[in-house]
Amino acid sequence: MNGPAEIPYGAWWSTPFCKWQTDFQHLHALKFAAHVAQDALAQRGIPGEVFDFAVLGSTIPQPHCFYGAPWLMSLAGMGGIAGPSVAQACATGVRAIAAAAGELALGLATTALVVTADRTSNGAHLYYPEPAGMGGTGSSENWVLDNFSCDPNGGHAMITTAENVAAKHAIPTELQHEVVLRRYAQYQDALADDRAFQKRYMRLPFEVPRPRFDKTATIIAGDVGVTPTSGEALARLRPVLPDGTVTFAAQTHPADGNAGLVVTTPARAAELSIDANVRVRLLGFGQARVAPAYMPEAVVPAASVALAQAGLAIADIEAVKTHNPFAVNDIVFARATGFPWERMNNYGCSLIWGHPQAPTGTRAIIELIEELALRGGGRGLFSGCAAGDTAMALVVGVEVA
Repeated sequence: MNGPAEIPYGAWWSTPFCKWQTDFQHLHALKFAAHVAQDALAQRGIPGEVFDFAVLGSTIPQPHCFYGAPWLMSLAGMGGIAGPSVAQACATGVRAIAAAAGELALGLATTALVVTADRTSNGAHLYYPEPAGMGGTGSSENWVLDNFSCDPNGGHAMITTAENVAAKHAIPTELQHEVVLRRYAQYQDALADDRAFQKRYMRLPFEVPRPRFDKTATIIAGDVGVTPTSGEALARLRPVLPDGTVTFAAQTHPADGNAGLVVTTPARAAELSIDANVRVRLLGFGQARVAPAYMPEAVVPAASVALAQAGLAIADIEAVKTHNPFAVNDIVFARATGFPWERMNNYGCSLIWGHPQAPTGTRAIIELIEELALRGGGRGLFSGCAAGDTAMALVVGVEVA
């Protein structure tokens, strides 16, 4: 892809991610995202008047989410701006960025605000009327728990997809735990020097607002719910499923949070960047779907499509980030591509800091860009699996003058 879409350097942000039912559990996900976006834009000196398009990525219902992106923009003080709301499970972050880039490519917009937000806490409990049912009784669904535990295309749980891939590729628990230890150590690098890396895109310490967004309820140092990890502690764990290989440590945890960024033209990106010497280009997107109940494998073909659109090979990539709800994701990706799993996911990943769905990939992409900037530029690849045995991928190029 050689379209006009770029991201102004520094025009991105993320909240910390908080494990479900902790510090963000009482905050309406869209109101919270608007609150954070308004503050982040003001902090970066980006006026609301520059936007002519918006994309909201969100996957878990919140009250009045029917009004989607237009409501979010009004909440953030940018009434009059419209755009779609998109949901593609864990791939929503890439999908939202692709939607913004596509609008620019069509000439229908020049500057888009992309906001991704979800709250797995207190997930919606839905009742579906069924007048033709016995006695007129309807059916119900726990939006979060029921869908984590049952893919309607087969009836299997998410963890079953990881076990299927682990069995197919002979990935033992011990190797999964090696990945976990490496990912935890990489996350510690992001916390070094008083969280210097995370402060490149995250306001820390973070003031958690009250549900009315009028005062600060509490202040958190950073991500909440990250579990300290050691080889000895991992060795004591047993697989979650009988005769399985995946332990609780080798999979991520549900979380709450939001993240956003700006997608615009090269000329406008230069104007809005906090450093005109750094250019961030969107080079290619990819999507794939694999056999039912083999979700972790989807990161490989999705990455291949994105690389092909960018005209690159894996050997041309300096940094890789993944959404890795299971450690097996990274092992399969490394074996298929030849990119060492030890070098992937520097500074953090969803396996460690959690999984609030829509913003998961957005935060990973932000971290990928910041890593490339610290390296003096280069090309990076993000790939993340999603429900329905799918994945989406994105290739970015960072140029530092």
